[in-house]
Amino acid sequence: MRIIKLNAIDSTNSYLKQLYSNEIIEDYCAVIAENQTHGRGQMGADWTSEANKNLTFSVFKDLNGSKINELFYVSIVTALSVLKALEFFGIPRLSIKWPNDILSANKKICGILIENVIKQNNFNASIIGIGLNVNQTNFENLPKATSLKLISGKEFNLEELTIEIINNLKDYFRLLKDEKYDVLKAEYEFYLFRKNKPSTFKDAEGLMFSGIIKSVSKTGHLQVLLENNSLKEFDLKEITLLY
Repeated sequence: MRIIKLNAIDSTNSYLKQLYSNEIIEDYCAVIAENQTHGRGQMGADWTSEANKNLTFSVFKDLNGSKINELFYVSIVTALSVLKALEFFGIPRLSIKWPNDILSANKKICGILIENVIKQNNFNASIIGIGLNVNQTNFENLPKATSLKLISGKEFNLEELTIEIINNLKDYFRLLKDEKYDVLKAEYEFYLFRKNKPSTFKDAEGLMFSGIIKSVSKTGHLQVLLENNSLKEFDLKEITLLY
């Protein structure tokens, strides 16, 4: 696999998208930044990271010919690939907070941003951005953030983590290519944070309500059992889980 290492860049996703627009790049080409100055999370949120202490990288995945209904499965594959790598390195109590944040206990250790290139109702490619808190120990004003070092007390090798995640991506994308949708969805839901537990949510208008996460739809909507016993689906902009 081709790995491009950069001292500093505004966003590894942006760099890889620009590279893809200018040249043919190989599958699973990765761009790793020692210092990412303007990382991005879901819905335009900033992702801040101390230089040289965390893993901030993006991976190119060729998806030419894949179906548009596989969009959310790229997110499932990525979340499982990161989670399984962390399990391999001994990180406990892992879960996936919908759609693809990785938590240990109830604290966030990884954010994922996937940007897809779609033409004529087919995927061309995905740019998979991963921000993993590794050896950073100070998260000022971020009470729900943690790192592998804070959890385990150990320093981690960033390159070893990168290789393990990319190898997992290859394994899980093979399942997706073989259309093992039910297998992937079942494993994702096994790790789904607060599944089948009474939880509090906030809607787009800021109103709070109670419900129980039951599953996700094939298109990635969160399915919540409400107090009136109805099952309602929400997309990312419609609901926030309070925890």
